[in-house]
Amino acid sequence: MTEQELRQKVVSIAQSYLGCNEADGSHKKIIDLYNSHKPLARGYAVKYTDAWCSTFASAVAIAAGLTDIIPTECGCEKHIQLFKNLGSWQENDAYVPSPGDYIFYDWDDNGSGDCTGSADHVGIVEKVSGKTITVIEGNYSNSVKRRTITVNGKNIRGYGVPKYSSKATSSGGPTGGSTGTTTTGSLKVGDVVNFTGSTHYTSANAASGVSCKPGKAKITQIYQLGKSKHPYHLVAVSGGGSTVYGWVNEADISGASGSTSAAKTYTVKSGDSLWAIAAKYLGNGSRYTEIKSLNGLSSDTIHPGQVLKLPD
Repeated sequence: MTEQELRQKVVSIAQSYLGCNEADGSHKKIIDLYNSHKPLARGYAVKYTDAWCSTFASAVAIAAGLTDIIPTECGCEKHIQLFKNLGSWQENDAYVPSPGDYIFYDWDDNGSGDCTGSADHVGIVEKVSGKTITVIEGNYSNSVKRRTITVNGKNIRGYGVPKYSSKATSSGGPTGGSTGTTTTGSLKVGDVVNFTGSTHYTSANAASGVSCKPGKAKITQIYQLGKSKHPYHLVAVSGGGSTVYGWVNEADISGASGSTSAAKTYTVKSGDSLWAIAAKYLGNGSRYTEIKSLNGLSSDTIHPGQVLKLPD
C-alpha cells in the first residue's frame, strides 16, 4: 500500500463507525475491539460507561493493523506521550494535518499562542479543505460524529502524526489489513492448523510480538512465504485452546485440516464496503481482510452486483 492508501484505510475505518452511540449500545463493539487487543494499555479494560474518545481512536488503529505506528491508549494525555515516544508528535497547533492524522484538543485553551495544556479529547482527521479540518471523533456527544475546526483554531492541543511512510514499502510487509497470497504450498487461506508457538505479531515483519496460547487456529492470510518473517496470519478457532490473533512464524504451524464448511456468498449492494460487510456478516469489521484474501482482491474497491465469498 502507498502512504495515501494507508491513510485512507484509517479514515475509511473511522467512517464505518459513524453513528455508533451509547443510547443504543452500538458503541460497545468499539470498546470490545479495544479490549481484545493485547497487551492492554496499562492493563486496563475499558468499561462501557467510561469516556471513550481515545478508545475509539485506538480501536481504529487496531482494526487497521497499524498499532506499531499508532499507539493504543484509553486516555488522551497518555496517548500523547506514546506518540511522543514514537517520535510522531506535532506540538505546533498551527500545523496543517493530513487525513489519518490524530488531532488532540484542550477545551481550556484560551486561543493565545501555542496550546500546551492538558488534552481532553481526540479525533481522526478525515479531510482538510482550505483552512477547514473535518474530524471523526468517538464519544462526541456520546456518539461517533464529525466535527469541523479551523487550522490553528482554538482548542487544538497538537497532533499525533503516524509514520505511514514507514509502512508504505513493498518490502515492509502488510499490517493487519494488507492483502497477501491466498494459496501457498500445501497451506491455504481457510485451513485449520495446529499453532504450536507462543508469540503472534501485529504485522508480517514486526520485530517484536505478544505472547499467546497454542492450539487450533485458522489461516486468514498468507504473505510472501520465504521472504517475510511471520508469513501466516492466524485467528484462533473457538474451543481450540489458542488465543492467537496475528501473524506467526512458519515453523509454528503444523497439521492443516482444510476449511470445514461450505463457502457462503454475498452480493454487493450500492453503498457497501468490505468493512461494513465483515462487520455485519462476520461480526467484526476488521475481518474484511479475510474477504479480500478469499476473493483474491488487490484493493478495497468493490462494485454493486459483485458476488463475494465469505469466510467462516
